[in-house]
Amino acid sequence: MARPTTLIVNAKPYPYVFSPVHTALLVIDMQRDFLLANGFGEIQAGSLASVQASISPVKKLLDSCRQARLAIFHTREGHRPDLSDCPSNKLIRQNASPDNTQHLNVIGDPGDMGRLLIRGEKGHDIVDVLQPLPGEVVIDKPGRGAFWNTALMERLKAKAITHLLLCGVTTECCFDTTLREANDRGFECCGIEEATAGYNDSFKCPTLDMIHWSEGLFGFIASLQPLLTTLATYTSDVLSISRSTISQTPPAFDGNLSISDLQCSYRQGLSPTTVIETLYDRIERYKQIDPAVWIHLETKASVMEKARELQVRWPDRTKIPPLFGVPFNVKDSIDIAGLPTTTACPPLARVPPKSWPAFEVLLKEGAIFIGKTNLDQLATGLTGCRSPLGIPRSVFNHDYISGGSSSGSCVSVGAGLVSFSVATDTAGSGRVPAGFNGVVGYKPTRGMISCRGVTPACLSLDCIALIAGNVSDARMVWDTCVSYDEEDRYSKTAAPMQRHVNSTGPQALSFKFGIPPPESLAVCKPEYRQLFDDVVKKLQSLGGLLIPIDWSPFEKAGNLLYEGTFVSERLASLPDDWLDKNRDHLHPITREIFEAVVARQSTAVEAYRDLQAKALYIRLAEKVFAYSASGVDVVVVPTAPTHYTVGELLADPIVKNSILGEFAHCANVLDLCAVAVPASTYSVPESSGSLGDQRLPFSITFLGGSRSDPETLEIARRFEESMGRQGKY
Repeated sequence: MARPTTLIVNAKPYPYVFSPVHTALLVIDMQRDFLLANGFGEIQAGSLASVQASISPVKKLLDSCRQARLAIFHTREGHRPDLSDCPSNKLIRQNASPDNTQHLNVIGDPGDMGRLLIRGEKGHDIVDVLQPLPGEVVIDKPGRGAFWNTALMERLKAKAITHLLLCGVTTECCFDTTLREANDRGFECCGIEEATAGYNDSFKCPTLDMIHWSEGLFGFIASLQPLLTTLATYTSDVLSISRSTISQTPPAFDGNLSISDLQCSYRQGLSPTTVIETLYDRIERYKQIDPAVWIHLETKASVMEKARELQVRWPDRTKIPPLFGVPFNVKDSIDIAGLPTTTACPPLARVPPKSWPAFEVLLKEGAIFIGKTNLDQLATGLTGCRSPLGIPRSVFNHDYISGGSSSGSCVSVGAGLVSFSVATDTAGSGRVPAGFNGVVGYKPTRGMISCRGVTPACLSLDCIALIAGNVSDARMVWDTCVSYDEEDRYSKTAAPMQRHVNSTGPQALSFKFGIPPPESLAVCKPEYRQLFDDVVKKLQSLGGLLIPIDWSPFEKAGNLLYEGTFVSERLASLPDDWLDKNRDHLHPITREIFEAVVARQSTAVEAYRDLQAKALYIRLAEKVFAYSASGVDVVVVPTAPTHYTVGELLADPIVKNSILGEFAHCANVLDLCAVAVPASTYSVPESSGSLGDQRLPFSITFLGGSRSDPETLEIARRFEESMGRQGKY
């Protein structure tokens, strides 16, 4: 029997309806400083009886939400040790009161559990019984509300959350403030009566009544037990196994590498060593089909040892991190400490002392590194045919190109050799090959994931790309990796203006989209043109409203990349004499491109004109994605206009490479995010004489405005789901 997609719990002012996959539990400030003796709360308010009594119901609610696999968020109020984030009116509140008869302690003063409300001190942390598990998000906030000066909004949207269950302390302060802030941002909120408390019991009922007053002005209030009963109906896949030991008869591995399926199997007792054993057999078999996928493959023995270490590190399968036992690889233009970074040019290989920053984050979350993949040399190209280490082929048909430059990454995911791959995308390198191999290629907004440790192609435009079997997997890896990196000059902080969430009503399912004009789509092969028309109809059936857009900034920005001076950046990160010294090491096509850059003799004046044009096109594109009635949520394009055979591509490698980027080149120039998603397949003409599968994939790309990644990913996921496709595996 399938689990229900929506749940209902009796609440005030009327029943609260929520989808578990889009709902998070937000546990507010269950910290030692607020709940234990001699902490900040007792010093401020006196009696701890009520707030301590809330610990047990919060624990029951937390356990129930964990069993139902809801997203879990915890908040902690506190400040930096130097108090640079503490407003003066908050700091000197007691001293400023002329009639103050309480203490004179303030934030930062010494206490029994360290300095009061200071991050890193014992008192600042969450009480032992409610400690977060791996994968649960902890938000450190400097104010009463959890949204002020934090990443909470971005983290909730990153997980596609639209509904919130709230609990914690104190009802009249941080609980109430956070719920009202969430309501302002569009989240449908429900506070749990028994799981919140304050220091003054007389304040609790009026505070909760005000929340649901006037037909739910700010949200809903529900009782704990009805909610626990409702959540129990949303049965978990792991409740039949022991809470602390691995099953004596673990399930057989079905070969599915999607992250959600692996996590379910691991919770039921599947061993990561079983997965790795199967995986390496699969890798060896695929080498007979395509030997050009890998540049470096970790030894089976070393990976098996890592899998065993995971089992020792997390013996309790109910508490495993979100990427426990998930196999992945990286494109060989990304640094892994101690391993050569070749960028498919072995004579120029170097061994970095440090890894790309997010690599260690992935390992910390339980992912298992398998190796490094082939690519178009120096990450230059969209074809997959520019590596001296071999030409990877499409997993659908050996005669057809894999696309590039992230060729090995996309083939390895498409062939089921890893769950996901970390690649790069400057001009479409993570999207075009994803389209040609029937997988998802997601290019986040530039700067949301650090590019430190990535060999530059065009430094100001380079971007990490995530290749996965489905949108949800790509989203999970992105949510794990996204972080501001002060050592990356192009890293971005939080968005300056946040868009609200539509959590209820028809707006929750509707969206606006634009497409290129017919004359721009004319470059597509006939099969692609017909399939793209079908996609437009499908999007309209999902609630999409097609809006006419100005396509010119997208087209002109794409042309800037190779027809303007921006191509000169391919050499800007290299020493002046680099090409002269290394010409003979380069693939013939790579060498021809670099020599053409030198021959252009671009001037500074031309470069500045192109920079000014780029700024103009960005501003025009912002109008297309405007946060207004006239703006669209996404622009939908074919990922590529055609799919060449290897023979066709090699006969005209530069011109055909340019054609492949028709709809891809603009994304990084305009600072967009983009998700390439499989949309259909079509028949290969019998006259082609091709071998293997007689069908090829067709892919579309959802382009979203800068830092609108969560919204863009959710529309892409809905489209994927509507096609009856939950991923490659």
